[in-house]
Amino acid sequence: MFIDVAKIRLKAGDGGAGAVSFHREKYVAAGGPDGGDGGKGGDIIFMADPHLSTLADFRYKRKYAAPDGGAGSRKNCSGKGGENLIIKVPRGTLVKEANTGRIIADISGDGPVVIARGGKGGWGNQHFATPTRQIPRFAKPGLPGEALEAVLELKLLADVGLVGFPNVGKSTLISVVSQARPAIANYHFTTLSPVLGVVQADAEKSFVMADIPGLIEGASEGVGLGHDFLRHIDRCRLLVHIVDVSGIEGRNPAEDFAAINEELRGFNPDLANRPQIVAAGKSDLATPEQIEAFREFIREQGYPFHVISAATGQGTKELVYAISQQLETLPPIKEYSPEVLAAAPESEKRRFEITVDGQGVFEVEAPWLSTVLGSVNMEDYESLQYFQRVLRQSGIIDALEDMGIQEEDTVRILGFEFDYLR
Repeated sequence: MFIDVAKIRLKAGDGGAGAVSFHREKYVAAGGPDGGDGGKGGDIIFMADPHLSTLADFRYKRKYAAPDGGAGSRKNCSGKGGENLIIKVPRGTLVKEANTGRIIADISGDGPVVIARGGKGGWGNQHFATPTRQIPRFAKPGLPGEALEAVLELKLLADVGLVGFPNVGKSTLISVVSQARPAIANYHFTTLSPVLGVVQADAEKSFVMADIPGLIEGASEGVGLGHDFLRHIDRCRLLVHIVDVSGIEGRNPAEDFAAINEELRGFNPDLANRPQIVAAGKSDLATPEQIEAFREFIREQGYPFHVISAATGQGTKELVYAISQQLETLPPIKEYSPEVLAAAPESEKRRFEITVDGQGVFEVEAPWLSTVLGSVNMEDYESLQYFQRVLRQSGIIDALEDMGIQEEDTVRILGFEFDYLR
């Protein structure tokens, strides 16, 4: 089954906790702290796999988590870093943030792309020794790894996209000019998924052609199959618009041409302005008058025009040559740049809110304090002093005093309660 959109959850590894340890060795007095640092959590990395052509694997597995870093240990030994989790996707996959639609990465190249970074390991107590604090009994926990809900969207990497109504000969054409073997039958919607084929223009030139499932009127608004696959035209450098010039199904070629361009414009205005070559298909079933009338119509629109019959091979070599010539004048396949979020100011990173409940308890809401609390040893005086300095430097104590807090009033921070002392 062809799947080109998937939503998944990603969680990079958390950093390991730093260790609290003191050097103990016979005949060595006051060895000092030797707690090692925690290991870094594993990253989540995406890589393009040329052997994949669909996102079907993500239909069954939706949660991906990298291993956490190991905890530090004694003798200044650092914890083991968590292994990176490598996720392989088809080339041309966009990774977007589910909540905002922001593009995080375009997996179109050969190199690895880090999507979620593992948390840094916490410092062991060896880092907190000073001339006045020689036996620190606390260490820092590791930082949490990045977590996000992501949407994967596959946009095929093709130089040329074949567009047109169903059953106009797109599948037959790509089977004639390339080694692709799409399903072909004389009814609408034979092609249920995009088909890629490599077309050899001559000994040294080739290009990738995509047979996009047939569009119908209203496709840009979600009608029919075409809406699901319009995204795959988005990267194409050139569109080959195939129109059934014979009118064998009772349709007007000029009206078909206008209708498809309107659907392209409705989906993305840039698509309607993309370079196009118009191919009058099924010419073996058309009269000379029908072909000439359509030729004149397309000439008035300003597009290059070719008469072909994929069934008999008429005009296909000339069309391939014309495509190759025009591609030489066009820019490379479009790649999307990541949309970088502006860094939050320091005041936002340490944002807090203070409320007073019915019992007169001052409740401090500050999620960023969870890592600080995790590093505090409530039985150790020096560790508590460190916690107090963080509260003072962040402005929390000043805010409490501005709200009129009194000696021995209760303060609650993330479930931890203590009495306020000046």
